[in-house]
Amino acid sequence: MLSSILTWVGALLGVGVLLAMACGAFVLDFDDSRRAEKSAS
Repeated sequence: MLSSILTWVGALLGVGVLLAMACGAFVLDFDDSRRAEKSAS
């Protein structure tokens, strides 16, 4: 029982970390493109 709970907690944490990394990369990329547009104009 405990091992299955730990497995689920670990899986959810892993998914959360992956989502956070994906969102962070997207935000940084978006911010970079916005800054490039500002400096270009």
